[in-house]
This record gives sequence, structure tokens and C-alpha cells, in this order.
Amino acid sequence: MSDIKLNKKSAALVLTLATLGITVYMWLFLHAESQLAVGVLIIVALGLTLLGKKLGTVQRIEEAAASRPGLARAWSLLAALALVAAFYDSHFVLLMIGGVLLYATACMGLTVQFGFSGVSNFAGAAFFGIGSYTTAVLATHTGLPTLVTIAISGIVAAVIGSILIWPVLRTRGHYAALVTIAFGILFKTFLEVNDVLGGPQGLQVPGMTLFGHAFNDNFTLFGVEFSFYVNYVLLSLLLFVCVFVLVKALERSWVGLSMDVVRTDETAASTFGLHIVRWKVIAFTLGNLFAGVAGSIYGMMVGFVAPNNFTFADSLLLLSITILGGLGNVIGLIPAAIIVLMLPEKLQFIQEYRVLLYAALVIAILLFRPDGLLPRKTRLFFSRRAAQ
Repeated sequence: MSDIKLNKKSAALVLTLATLGITVYMWLFLHAESQLAVGVLIIVALGLTLLGKKLGTVQRIEEAAASRPGLARAWSLLAALALVAAFYDSHFVLLMIGGVLLYATACMGLTVQFGFSGVSNFAGAAFFGIGSYTTAVLATHTGLPTLVTIAISGIVAAVIGSILIWPVLRTRGHYAALVTIAFGILFKTFLEVNDVLGGPQGLQVPGMTLFGHAFNDNFTLFGVEFSFYVNYVLLSLLLFVCVFVLVKALERSWVGLSMDVVRTDETAASTFGLHIVRWKVIAFTLGNLFAGVAGSIYGMMVGFVAPNNFTFADSLLLLSITILGGLGNVIGLIPAAIIVLMLPEKLQFIQEYRVLLYAALVIAILLFRPDGLLPRKTRLFFSRRAAQ
């Protein structure tokens, strides 16, 4: 018993130090304005990662997080809140943090589709945009409460997704991927030629009002004025946590097990009586619901939506976050989103070549970590204690 307690204490200490170090590094990275400082911090991160891998530090952190998952998540939440508090008056930094959280939430929908059930979806940005445009229309032309508007936006994305899934199910492999690619292109074209939805110029999205509090107004707390983006970041963090808990519960349940079997071997799944179409429809619909809700809040946070915000390139961006983080593992979505979204914004010193450098970095990461930054662990059916 004492050894178990000692191991738990050691894991807690490792997680505490790792969280503190990552939080300080993220503060320095977000605070850095000099291009030289950004470049140095990137080199330092790469060096520390390689050194930690060689010394076994990275493995110890992963083992500590696996042994104390609740503590790891609690520390991660506190770290996110600490960063929000540190940049309470920085509009740009808070906007980036909110974007990372909302994109990661949308990618959890792709994780359910790709990583759990194996359904191809190369139109993630389209469903993200459906949520944004639905919110823009409802918030402008109706007096519905904000929470109802967000819920309807997610439902609209899910309903459209449930219609799209039928032609996807009638095809296989790359043909199924082509169906979703075509839908994404058609969605962007539809927005551009539709004057009711603003055409190429897009639509303005009214700010959120929740329980009488206007999210687009700065607020003062203890004599300190906070940026209005703090409202959206905290809401985005709450949404991310709720979807994360739901997806993890789904993964551990018999529903997640059924989806895993369908993804792994459809023939075996049908042999054991699993309804393949049903589980694929559920996964596709649920994933698009998450994307639509995230897109709804994103539209209100940014304040403006246009067709160029939801292109096929943006769908590939979402897909790269899902794969880079570790296909099927929602924990890796945040670090992957930081690399994909924040890194190009910080690499201004190479201007148009920054995307090229980002792409080279992603390729290098996948070469060394082909399963992503945090690969999904093999499902365990029995605990270690039961096995003993």
C-alpha cells in the first residue's frame, strides 16, 4: 500500500512540475512580440522535447498522466485559467486562445467520426460554418435567447450531416471522402452566390448576450478592466470541457466499443450483430453537432463570417489537428491546435514562408511520432488488479 501511495505522490509531483513548466513556457510564447524571441522559444521547445525523450522525462510525464488522469485534467484546466488571467487585457492573445479551444472542440467531432467509427469527413469547416451562419441569421432576424440560438445552430449542422451521411455510406474508401469534399466546396459556393447570406462579403454576427450580460462589452472586476474576449474564452473553455467529458464517457461506454469494432472490421461487426449503418450515422451526426455548436460561438466571438472562412483548406486544417494530436485521442487536440493555429501567427518574421515552415514542422513531427503527438492507447477490457 505504501508503494502505491508513493507512486501516486510521485506522479502528482511530476504532473505539477510539468504543468508549471508548460504554463510558464506558454506565457513566454504568447507574450513574445520579438520575432527573434519567438524563434528562440521554438528552438528551445524542440531541444527540450528531444532531450526529454532521450532522458525518459517525456515517458515519465506520460506515465504520470496515465496513472492520475483526473489530476492531469484538473491541472490542465487551472493552467488554461491562469493563462486567461495573465492576458486578461490582450485582445489578440485571448482571441487566439478562444480559437484554439473552439477548433479543438470541432475536432472532437472529427475524432468521433474518424477515430471512433472510421467515417470520412473532409468537410469539417463546412459544418463549422453552418453553425456560424445559422447563428448569424437567427441572432439578426429573431429574438431567440442566445443559448437557444447556439443549440439550434448545432442541430442544423447535425441534421444536414445526417442527410449527407447517406451518400457517404453508399460509397467506400476515397470515394466516400470525395463526397464530403464535394459538399464542402458546394457549401462555400452556395454562400458566395447567395445574396441573402451576404454573398462573398459575408454577414455580421451580433454579439452574445447571456443572462443580461453583453459579451461584447469590457467588464471591470476588483477595479481591473478585462477584455470582452475573456467572456468568450471562458465560454469556449466550458464548452470544450463539457464536450471532452461527453466524448471520454462515450469512448469508455459500450457505444464507443461498438464504434471501435465498426471501424476496425465491418465484416466482423456485422457478424456479431452490430448495425454498422446505425453507428456510422450516430457518429457522423454527433460529430457535426459538436462542430456546429463550436462554429456558433466562434461566429459571435469573431463578429463576422464570410465564405472564405470555411474553405476546403480550413477543413484540412481541422483534419490536420485531429491527426497530429493522435487520431482517436482527444487529449492531444489542444497541443496540436496550438501548433497548427498559433505557430503560424507567431512566425511573422518569414511572412509568406511561415506556412511552409509550419508544414515542414508538422511533417517532421509525424515522422518521429507517426501516430500523432499523443497516440490513443489500446483499449483495456480488464483492469490490472483484475488481471492479477
